[in-house]
Amino acid sequence: MNNIQALSLVDLSRALAVGDLVATEVVDAYLDHIAHHNESLNAVVSLDEEGARTRAVAADKAWAEGKPVGPLHGVPLTLKDAHDVAGLRTTVGTADLDQVAEIDSTVAARLREAGANLIGHTNVPAWLADYQSANAIFGRTNNPWDLDRTSGGSSGGAAAAVAAELTPGDFGSDLSGSLRQPAAFCGVYSLKPTEHRVPLTGFLRTPGPRPVRVMACVGPIARSLDDLELLISIVVGPDGYDAEVSPVPFDHRPEVSPGALRLAVAPTLPGAPIAAVLSDTVREFAKGVSDGGGQVAEELPDLNWRGQLELFGDLLNTLTGSPENHGLNDYLTALHQRDILIATWDAFFQDHDALLMPAAATVAFPHSDGDSLDIDGQRVPYYQQGFLYALSSLTGLPAVTIPAGLDSAGLPVGLQLVGPRWSDTTLLAIARGLESSGIAPGYRRPPMLPA
Repeated sequence: MNNIQALSLVDLSRALAVGDLVATEVVDAYLDHIAHHNESLNAVVSLDEEGARTRAVAADKAWAEGKPVGPLHGVPLTLKDAHDVAGLRTTVGTADLDQVAEIDSTVAARLREAGANLIGHTNVPAWLADYQSANAIFGRTNNPWDLDRTSGGSSGGAAAAVAAELTPGDFGSDLSGSLRQPAAFCGVYSLKPTEHRVPLTGFLRTPGPRPVRVMACVGPIARSLDDLELLISIVVGPDGYDAEVSPVPFDHRPEVSPGALRLAVAPTLPGAPIAAVLSDTVREFAKGVSDGGGQVAEELPDLNWRGQLELFGDLLNTLTGSPENHGLNDYLTALHQRDILIATWDAFFQDHDALLMPAAATVAFPHSDGDSLDIDGQRVPYYQQGFLYALSSLTGLPAVTIPAGLDSAGLPVGLQLVGPRWSDTTLLAIARGLESSGIAPGYRRPPMLPA
């Protein structure tokens, strides 16, 4: 089978399960592809070639002996360099956390149990704290659509690797857009699941107690909606360690036709800088849904948007800053205010199935020093590109990022569908309907890859 690495994760898994492909030829195809393309991208780091080939041989032996195989039998996967993988170097982009993990994170363990061959980590910014993926240990990751531009952050290595077909899927994380922005910049899909859907055990492991207990989540990046669903279905649910994870069922939902949708749209957001190409694409998609018979309303809940942004910033600083600078009463007050916002958004989604909005403030921007950002000729503070993620990160809402075509310069444009808590599979079903109706164009291979 030619061009193995271009197969979707679902098709690759199926081919391995029935014996049309064997794990050794699949891992060799991926390792060869990484050797050919990763030097220019610098997306995959801490690559375990020897271990990957050894595990592939074992996978083929198990299949030949008729032993039970999992849904990811023999599939090579990478993980963002913050998920512990036993025997693999994990750095989180900083020498402070640089070590070889002794045990798997829950996500890694569940993927292994499903048969995945975890071959390496993908690059991140130091401490996962930037909208570009560069660090002093591994250097900078480039965007496969334009090497002079960023692939985003903090899951930028993951998004670049998936887009360039160095891996069929990856698991990133999202505290303030770290899944959505890179996926949008690289023209692939991501799922930010509902908060407390996937255990964080073994993710961003630090010597002390886990500081980030709200807002953060881990989720997949892939090249199709079906691939996203397969990956997330394997890792959801309590693990006995992360006690905040809820045992909410994760059930497949059939495709939702645009004509059956009640869609809220937000081409812009109060206080958030957003490039015109993103806003225009939201309106174009909304027109497609409306023309298809769906109910479309350019509507947002009535709330204090400035206050929501300030609360998000305060809580984010509390979670990631020095503990001595934040009192317990301040933290509890912030959580109380968050509860009120969660209830406000829950009420909003009583009348809407999903909210369609940009997945990033702009398209992939040139590598920069992180001081300011050019949006439609205006310089805005660099950190403000995170403002559009506040509403869903703060409240733990799920979001699916989908490719939405290219801008006039040939760079990917990404949109996101945000929904009520626990509507993860509904959002995937809505996105499928947008694609099958032709409203959403789906994944395109970056120009750096051969046809």
